[in-house]
Amino acid sequence: MNAEGEIRIPSKFSVSETADRLESLLKSKGVKIFARIDQAAEAKSVGLSMPETELLIFGDPKAGTPLMLKFPSLALDLPLKALIWQSTDGRVWLSYNAPEYLKARHRMDAAPFVALGALLESVTR
Repeated sequence: MNAEGEIRIPSKFSVSETADRLESLLKSKGVKIFARIDQAAEAKSVGLSMPETELLIFGDPKAGTPLMLKFPSLALDLPLKALIWQSTDGRVWLSYNAPEYLKARHRMDAAPFVALGALLESVTR
């Protein structure tokens, strides 16, 4: 079951390859990568294990700042995040916050970042 407000896209690539493809695509579009966190490696560093899981934190301050000025609570969800993870059945997924969820959560006039879905989906095929 998906978490509320989550869009989940299956990827035909490994977690690291999906994350590499996304990072490369975002950089080619001039989008800033704030962080890439290998959560499985962090778990391993403290003696725990989890399936491959990477979190990419990214955004464009030119686009995000005006939105945060108009809707200050949006700063809770910006910069944007994409979670690439492996489920217990071995499938790889790319998850992100649904634009409609962000619209409702922050009482926005319109759903933000709608075009992001096609961009994210393109790295999973």
